[in-house]
Amino acid sequence: MNKPAMGAALSSTIMTGALMTGAAFAQDANLVADINTDDEILVTAERRAEAPQGVGVALNVFSGETLIDQGITRINGLENISPSLEIESQFGSGQPSFSIRGVGFRDYATNNAPTVGVYVDDVAYPIPVMTQGVLFDVERVEVLRGPQGTLYGRNTTGGAIKVVSARPTEDFAAGLTVEGGRFGRVDAEGYLSGAVSDSVRVRLSGATAHGGAWQVNRETGEEIGDAEQYALRGLVAVDIAPNVEAEFNLHGFIDQSDGLGLQLFNDSAFGPLAHASRRETSFGSSPAFAGLVGIDEGQHPFRDNEGWGTSLTLNADLGGATLAYIGAYEVLNRKEFNDFDALDIGAAGVYFESSADVMSHELRLSGETGRLFWVGGLYYSKEDLNELYQSDFVASFGPGFAVSTPYNQDARTLAAYLHGDYALTDTLSIIAGLRYEDEKRELRDLGTFALATGPLNFANGTIDGAREDRDLNSDNVSGKIGVEATPADDLLIYAHYSRGIKSGGFTAYNTLNPNALTPFRPEKLNAFEAGFKSNVTEYLQLNGAVFFYDYNDQQVQSAIFDPGTGAVVGRIVNADSEIWGGELEAVATPAPWLSIGQSLAYKDGEFTDFDDLDIAATVASGGETLIDRSGQDLGFPNWTYQGYVATQTPVAGGWVVSSRFDYSYRDDLALPLLGDAFRVDSYWLANAQIAFGPEDGRWALAFWGRNIFNADYDETRNFFITGGAADLAAPGLPATYGARVRFKY
Repeated sequence: MNKPAMGAALSSTIMTGALMTGAAFAQDANLVADINTDDEILVTAERRAEAPQGVGVALNVFSGETLIDQGITRINGLENISPSLEIESQFGSGQPSFSIRGVGFRDYATNNAPTVGVYVDDVAYPIPVMTQGVLFDVERVEVLRGPQGTLYGRNTTGGAIKVVSARPTEDFAAGLTVEGGRFGRVDAEGYLSGAVSDSVRVRLSGATAHGGAWQVNRETGEEIGDAEQYALRGLVAVDIAPNVEAEFNLHGFIDQSDGLGLQLFNDSAFGPLAHASRRETSFGSSPAFAGLVGIDEGQHPFRDNEGWGTSLTLNADLGGATLAYIGAYEVLNRKEFNDFDALDIGAAGVYFESSADVMSHELRLSGETGRLFWVGGLYYSKEDLNELYQSDFVASFGPGFAVSTPYNQDARTLAAYLHGDYALTDTLSIIAGLRYEDEKRELRDLGTFALATGPLNFANGTIDGAREDRDLNSDNVSGKIGVEATPADDLLIYAHYSRGIKSGGFTAYNTLNPNALTPFRPEKLNAFEAGFKSNVTEYLQLNGAVFFYDYNDQQVQSAIFDPGTGAVVGRIVNADSEIWGGELEAVATPAPWLSIGQSLAYKDGEFTDFDDLDIAATVASGGETLIDRSGQDLGFPNWTYQGYVATQTPVAGGWVVSSRFDYSYRDDLALPLLGDAFRVDSYWLANAQIAFGPEDGRWALAFWGRNIFNADYDETRNFFITGGAADLAAPGLPATYGARVRFKY
């Protein structure tokens, strides 16, 4: 197999938040940033506070103020500022698909683990839909690329995203940010922080969002897209002994926002396409489905979600070692209606009613012994998911096909990990880690029920109410080994091999065939990576990395043939593949008032062993027909590019004016398993901002524009009903603009 040389694959990732100076670094920085500050944000990617340039890991870090400036209020927005990261909302729903360096998992069901671990204050969110809350009062976000597992509670193949909330402060502090924009969108967040006694510190923060309807129903003219979100968090830090600190975290949210309206990009099987722009959509349900779910026939997509969580973190300095415990409990109650056909007739409406809770415990001990820094930990989690998944297929398959699929899923994970960093000399270190994980997943009582006929048997459609159970037990060993060298004070070189594991699972879609529920295997990723981090001069920073991934048992949405019934059955299957590419990052400060960053990332990949079902040929022949997809593209953007130019100028009278222009590019997205008709075109996005305020940073006023050139683009494309009934696109936001005011005490 011919692969591009790894040197040619070297590409660029600007550490767009970590290397930006000023407000991007310090929690108490001026609201109008001094881009020449010497402060640098620290990261804990390797379980100790370090400058990003001293960590032999490909990562990006973004401050909370950077997120506000970029208008990022959900974790999904990170894809436009972090290289090699894509986050797709499946069919425009609240179920996200995370992908880093092409390692991702497309699945609109709720029950399966992601390839990218998401952590909020060191608490893992293993059910992807639980990650869709509001980002607010954030200290920083770290995005780590490559397998993770020897330093973290969860094991992942793609990478990790760590969200760190702003901590309680000793001194009284308060802040408020209010932003208004096009389509009537209003966002606000604020905080109060300070000590209530010598040993107790408290931080209360909250956020809300309203308005923003930017889509229009092409039949009725109804506008949709309004946000209605509320979120609160309380942090209490207590010094319970001279060397022991406890932090209690209680948080919750309500999200009653409109959903995303999809767009038909081809003529529908139910009639010609009628739209003029990406802002136009359509939706509707059959009378049978509307009655089953309890909505109006003309109901637009919506979310009615609420969740809450609590965690206790204990840190004890044992004199030469630090003991940490994190116990957490997270709850999500989800009601979400989506129209997966973008028609008003009920060809593929879906409704999720989910109840999920996750309990986790992590115990970690770390310390330094001579030249060795070490971390060891134990992790336990238990997930409970109860879901009713309902589908409106009345217009597609006939009366009675308002279908319900209830199921329960439990998952239990036990893991132990150990990681060490040993300095052989002052300039050379060896890195090694090992992880053992035992996991049990149970799918219970999954059945499919049609409104007109009652319960359907899996095997033959008779009315006997059969349900199916499945179990999946797995244990895996993964780890990491590598070297780091610092031949000069301003140069770090690293190379390592790591192995990551992603959980197996079940295809929990509506089905009449028990073979659909056969578990798919855990996927294993063998990752080889080499990179460098350097300060070329006082004014230029340059980092780079190249990687090669040997991807075994990759989990892919496909189908199988059941010879017993002669049916084609949709199911997630396993395949083997390879991915290669790299990143190169550069930040320059050629003048005290000017900062420039550029980023370019490249990745490519192909299947190496995948005998996939040829659905069309199988249906035509009535027998299994396979297609060898070896050498076929995996289906992700090859090139991504980000950049920014930021200035800051003091003016007479003690004022400061700052400006920022940033831009991003995503290469076209080919989806070979769907066909060339579903290719997503490449697109550019550009944003601009100008802000001014006093030098002391007490307040600032900013005017901003996002997607300022009004690019028309789709985030993803897919279909839900075979036969061309509904070829769908999830459209991106058009140009928006507005103003923001911030106050700080």
